[in-house]
Amino acid sequence: MRARWIGWAALGAAVLGAGALFCGPPVWLLDWVAARFPGCLYRLPMRAPLVALTLDDGPDGVSTSLILSELRRHGARATFFLIAERVRGREPLVHQLVAEGHEVANHFSQDRPGIHLSHARFARDLEHADRVLSPFGPVRWARPGSGWYSQAMIATMARYGYRCALGSVYPYDATIPSATFSIHYILRSVRPGGILVLHDGGQRGQRTARVLRAVLPELKRRGLRVVTLSELAAAGQDEPRQ
Repeated sequence: MRARWIGWAALGAAVLGAGALFCGPPVWLLDWVAARFPGCLYRLPMRAPLVALTLDDGPDGVSTSLILSELRRHGARATFFLIAERVRGREPLVHQLVAEGHEVANHFSQDRPGIHLSHARFARDLEHADRVLSPFGPVRWARPGSGWYSQAMIATMARYGYRCALGSVYPYDATIPSATFSIHYILRSVRPGGILVLHDGGQRGQRTARVLRAVLPELKRRGLRVVTLSELAAAGQDEPRQ
């Protein structure tokens, strides 16, 4: 009997895992994680028809321009979480994305999990990236590499004036190299107040441009406006309390 219950539990876990993979985590689970591990924004409950688009790992000499073209074509705005070591030599591209109404955010100096760094190295990494990115305009948001964070990391980000942001709609585009999967995942999962996470850079960024080419007009058709994180946060503050 015990083995039977273990089998049913394993099957249930597999079904829940498959559901999360193909439909995204349920809202209640995201809210539970945000409450259990506070300090990072995953989504904003709201009625306003707004979603935030965030793009990690740029800038890239090819794919960032392709992404900007899709955003421009559909009147969408995004928050670009840039890696500081990739900015050098691409400063005109960063100035362009800011001039077109997008937002620069801090994805630290290198593409690596920040959770593995000591407190001192994490702070130095954040500060170095801040020095690189702040000349382009206000930098309000930070996203630690790989999405893992501790309360010490949250405190460090806050000390430098940053809010931590993750997301509620992540189509695993860093590991599943399929634009078709990402398109269907996003369109199944997106809700008002959601935060979309996609990747820039190399082949991932070129796939993201293809994803946006399909997703942005459909979101517009549904009446959803694609905005920066700061725009979403400001709208959330203006929402009447239940």
